[in-house]
Formats: sequence, C-alpha cells, structure tokens
Amino acid sequence: MRINLLVVSAVSCAAMGDGVYAREAQQLPTITVTTAPPKPEKPKAAAPKTTSTNHDAPSSNPSPFTAVDALDARAGDIGTAQSASQGVVTASELQLQPVYRTGEVLEAVPGLVVTQHSGEGKANQYFLRGFNLDHGTDLAISIDGMPVNMRTHGHGQGYADTSFMIPEILRGLAFRKGPYFASEGDFSSAGAIHLDVADKLDKNFGQVEVGSFGHRRAVAGVSERVGLDGTLLIAGEVVKFDGPWDRPDDVRKLNGVVRYSNGTYDNGFALTAMAYSGHWYATDQIPLRAVESGLIGRYGTLDPTDGGSSHRYSLSARWHETTAESATRLNAYVVNSDLALFNNFTYFMNDPVNGDQFRQNDDRLMAGFSASKTFFGTALGAFKSATAFGVQTRYDDIDVGLFNTRDRFTLSTVREDSVREASVGVYGESTLAWTSWLRTTAGLRADLYAADISSDLAANSGDDVDAIVSPKLGLVLGPWNHTEFYANAGTGFHSNDARGTATTVDPVTGDPATRVPFLVRSEGAEIGVRTQPNAVLTSTLSAFILDFDSEIVFVGDAGTTEASRPSRRIGAEYTLQARIAPWLSLDLDAAYTHARFLEDDPGAPGRRIPGAIEGVVGAGLTFDNLGGWFGGLTVRYFGARPLIEDNSVRSGSSTPVSGRIGYRFDDGLIARLDGYNLFDETASQIDYYYASQLASEAGPVDDIHFHPLEPRSFRLSLTKQW
Repeated sequence: MRINLLVVSAVSCAAMGDGVYAREAQQLPTITVTTAPPKPEKPKAAAPKTTSTNHDAPSSNPSPFTAVDALDARAGDIGTAQSASQGVVTASELQLQPVYRTGEVLEAVPGLVVTQHSGEGKANQYFLRGFNLDHGTDLAISIDGMPVNMRTHGHGQGYADTSFMIPEILRGLAFRKGPYFASEGDFSSAGAIHLDVADKLDKNFGQVEVGSFGHRRAVAGVSERVGLDGTLLIAGEVVKFDGPWDRPDDVRKLNGVVRYSNGTYDNGFALTAMAYSGHWYATDQIPLRAVESGLIGRYGTLDPTDGGSSHRYSLSARWHETTAESATRLNAYVVNSDLALFNNFTYFMNDPVNGDQFRQNDDRLMAGFSASKTFFGTALGAFKSATAFGVQTRYDDIDVGLFNTRDRFTLSTVREDSVREASVGVYGESTLAWTSWLRTTAGLRADLYAADISSDLAANSGDDVDAIVSPKLGLVLGPWNHTEFYANAGTGFHSNDARGTATTVDPVTGDPATRVPFLVRSEGAEIGVRTQPNAVLTSTLSAFILDFDSEIVFVGDAGTTEASRPSRRIGAEYTLQARIAPWLSLDLDAAYTHARFLEDDPGAPGRRIPGAIEGVVGAGLTFDNLGGWFGGLTVRYFGARPLIEDNSVRSGSSTPVSGRIGYRFDDGLIARLDGYNLFDETASQIDYYYASQLASEAGPVDDIHFHPLEPRSFRLSLTKQW
C-alpha cells in the first residue's frame, strides 16, 4: 500500500506503471520537461479494483518535452524530472490507501499530512515541509484548473476545502514542492497539488459503505459514449457520519459531478459541472484541563452548537491542442461558494455571560481564466528546447463577516466587509538540453494584485495594489549509473487577507491597527539525488531551505491566522520504494525539519514556530495478485511539535496504524474492509497552546487545546462494476 505522509518532502514519486484505474498516461496541470525517450515503466503492485478510470490514449505529442500544464507519468523518473520534489500519483495509487476523510486522498503526496481540528464538514488541516499550513496557506490546490484555495476568506487565508471531491472518479494528481516553477503562483511556496476528474470510466460502478460511528456512504459513477468522440460522465455521492463524539457530528454531505468531454486530453475539450452541499456539527479542540478534571470526556465538547454549513457550485471548461511543434492549453471557470461556520475556541474568556461563540461567513463568486503556449524545437541552433508562455487571471467578489453568537443566534457584528479582489500573473519558462547529461530550466513570473475593501467601519475601508516578480532556476546533472542530481532555486509568494491591507482600527478594541503587506515573498533552494538501479527500486535523498518574509500563525482567541515574523526552514528527507516480490511492495519515508523565526519578538520570547512539525516517518506494505485477495498495512509517525515560541510546551507524537483487506470476485463484485487506528492509540490529531476560560474560572488560563485521534474503527464496502 502506497503511503507518503511526511511533513518534509522534496522527493517525487517514482515511475508510474499501468494501473487498474488509469491504464494510460496520466494528464494533469503541471510542468514536465524531458530530454530522454520514455523509460520502461516500473512495475507496481496492482490496485484494488474499486472503480476503474481510463484517461484517454497515450499522449499524441511526439516531442521529448511536454506542455506547461501536462502531467506525464514519467515526471518522477530519471531523465525526465526537473526537480527532486515533483511527481505524479496515478488514479490507481490514490485508491491504495484507506481514507478516513476525503482530504486524506492528498496524503498520496510525499510529505503531506492531512488531519482535522474540528468537524468533518470544514477544510482539513495540512502539514508539509515543516509548516502547520492551517487550512491551506502555502499549499496551492487545484482541480480541473480551478483553484481550491480561497483568498481573503472568512475562516483563514488560503482556506482549501476538498469536501466536494469524489475520490473514486479522480484522474490522478500532480505535485510539486518549493518555489521553483514559473506556472505556480499564490500559496504554492511549500507545495502545489493539481487534480482532475476522469473523462471516462473503464467500468461503471456502484458502491455502498457502512462502518463504525454511524458511517454511511453511497457513491456511483457512470460514463457513456455520446456521438463519435464524446463521453458523458455522471457521478454522485451521499454521506452520513456521526463520529465518536459525545455530540454527534451529524455530517450530511451531497456531491454531484457531470462532465462532457470530446476528443482526448491532448486534443479535445471538456465541460464540467460540480455541486456540493454539506451540513454538520463540530467538536472543536478542547482544553486539556477540562478533560483531566472530569468536566468533559475525551470526546466531549464545551459548546454543542458549534458546526456549520457549506455549499459549492462550479462550471469549468478546458480546451487543448497538441502538435509536434507546440501545445496550447486553455482553462476557464466560475465558482459560487458559501460557508457559515460556528466556533468557540475560548469559551467564556471574552464574554462571561453569553460565551465566546462566533460565526464566520464567507459568500463569494469567483471566476478565472488561464492560457499557455509551449513551443517545442531547438535553441541556439542545436539544443532541444521547450519554451512556454502563460497567463493566469482570477477575480473574487466576496462578502465576508464575523459575528458574535450564542447557540448560533447572532448577538452582535464584529465586522462585515465586501471585497473585490483581482489578480493577473504572467510567466515564461525555457528548458534546454545542453548535452545528454545536462539540462537547465530558467523561468520568470510576474503577478499583479488589486483589491477594493468596503467595510462597515469606514476607517477599515480602502484599496491596495501590489506586484511581485519571481525568478526560477533549475539544473539537472546525469544520469550516471542510473543516478541523477538536481539543484533548484527560486522565489515565490503568498498573498495576505486583503482586509488586512486596509485595516487601521481594531474592530473589537478600537485600538490603532497596523496594515499588513498584500504580497509576501518566499525564497527557496533545494538539492537532491534520485537513483533507480533497476525497475523495482527507487531511492531518493533531498535537502531544502525555505525562507518567508512573514510567517502566518494561528491565533487562538480569534480562531484565525495572522502575519508574524520572518522564518526559515531547513529540511532533509529520504524515500525508498521497492517491489519485494511480484505480489508485495514496500514504501518508506523519513524526514526532519528545523524551523525557526529569524527575528525576536519581545511579546513572544523564543524563535520556535508554534505547530512546526519536526520529525515524521511513514511506511507501508501492500500485497495483491493473491488469488483475488488484496490489502496492506500503513503506519505513520507524526512527531512532536513546539506549541509555544520558547519551546517550553510541546505536543505529543502519534503513530496510528491503518489496514485493508479485500477480495475481488469474477463477476465484478468487490468486498473490502478498512481499519483505522488499529491499535486504538490514544493521541491527538492536533494540539494548540493558548489562553481560554471555562465557565467556572475567574480568568483566562493558558493550556493545551487538542482534538483527539479517533479510536479504532472499521468500514465495510461492497462495490459492483459493470
């Protein structure tokens, strides 16, 4: 079973073999440049046949290079990769791991940990490269060319909710780490993940799941030929889940996807509609002292009305044309989304009478367009090259607000804003193959951001414009003896909440407030080595450094994030993938990150970055081809973290083990049992340290606040294919 759960990762996936779900070369948005002919594909353990997705014929592009936004199955191979931290995960590999929550599909990306500090209806918590990324800051996620990250969001900058995804119909994903790629913009400094939905399914399917804690799920997908070259895909999902909490989550989720595609991914177009609706209650993080005193149990809550609702509706389109001389890629989208979220992180600290529950509202219309053109040929009269130019635009019309509430009833308004935010990014990138053992990539990106903020407090209204230029460089040496060396450097950025660029008065206290910069620069560099001595073994070692002009940290009393001091992360990672036997595969990853602020703050002594993950180890064994049986075990060590700047308070660690066993019948019926936290470990999904006040306390108390790891649970699924 493939498992890649490290917080620090600079290593891409190995060569992707033909999977059950994706039998042809995968295609998704990313940059991949190659100067060598395709290598023999590395054998992989076959995946459990839950749903099969076929993704067009092999690429029609005869060039040794690929388009700026094309995903090549060899992107992590020697002779193809541009860096040690990019790769591809096929649809079949996405299906290998037991998934407790939808967002954990992304844990197929090396180094990414996906968890939750609240109810299952909201965006997950992400950890990568020594960052606690909150709900998506500095991790750019997109699907079908649509950005998932929400800027100037009511619950946090870069909020990335993947609840609308249906894992069984995903085409696959492409990932990159670091600010080294010209086509990657906002939120991508730590990493970028690009997903897409399949154009067609190899087999139609219907699946039902039942499990512990009231888990009920039904999902189905059907694709049919329409006309000569067209395909219509329809998929839907219904979920009901309570969880182990004293106050059940009562998650109710509906998902639907309709896609019409014509032609192939390289030469054709697709139109896609998606719809999502979610409602839930939430057991947020709770104070340790409340559990130790017996006030509540480990799975209890101090405010049973916390929770929320969310909706997302989107239309997207793509048009691709590929010839021997060039590749053209066009994408457009429009998204309407809303979120109403109720949280109470400090209980009675701010309002001893009514409590501290608040509602965060976000209602937006988002539209965008991207276009790129990649020219294949020669440069300087002799050297094979690929030169790409692109433009990306986005516009957000946002109504966002923060309100004091009690039992979900509004008491007062903290602030309400209408924000119009627009951006345009242009880039160019050129890759040259100077020799059979030397290739270089040079890129340049420029971004322009503008925002107009209309606040209920005139002093916090205004507008701002900012621009930033980001150069990128890459060098690849080899291969020699099946080994290749990489060096990359570049700058990137993330945007801050546009409201912060105009805020001059604290809406709660009335005190003067300092405006924050609109765009914040990052600088990174990386070296790496990858060796593939044979078709069944890949080993990688990499090291990186990443600096930010301003760190974004969690603020407990507000339940949000804010800009903080400059920071630096230095990390290293080792990854091993091996086919031990024709029916058995091993994956092993280990990483460590050193994260520090670069400046002192008298108000928060110490230079540790709260929540910055240090050590992580992940391992997995997968078996298949045993007379219809398949399954495996995975284990992840999620290391301790500093919770306060002076490192005097630290979180614990966790080592959950998950497993899967299943059987495929000849008539298309598949039975599967997944188990989570098999050894029933008592640990936290996430920990914070901040002040809160219980109803019985006279004043605020600094304490650890944690969200517990769910106890041992099981889910049984039955799938029928036809």
